[in-house]
Amino acid sequence: MYLCQLDFPFFTLNSEYRKNVFESIHDIVFHGKGGYDWQTAYNMPIWLRRFTHKSISDFYAKEKEEYEKHSGKKKIDPNNPIKENLPNVNVPDFVSKLKSSKK
Repeated sequence: MYLCQLDFPFFTLNSEYRKNVFESIHDIVFHGKGGYDWQTAYNMPIWLRRFTHKSISDFYAKEKEEYEKHSGKKKIDPNNPIKENLPNVNVPDFVSKLKSSKK
């Protein structure tokens, strides 16, 4: 008989925590560009894994911001239809003439 009224006689982590741990390990390995393997990231102390994950996330956020700043492109507004965000394209005359001649 268990001394505790819980379902398990030992401490377990919930599935949300496990999901977050494995996502952070994946991000460290994938975005670390070969600097970390899975075993290294898994065996890191929690504080170091969180620091590394945050550092990589911050780096890519800054890189994205710099890219958008230097590319001169507008950010696409998801509320506007995609046609409004595309540049106007001039259709050559011969294409228009082919369409009208086939009718």
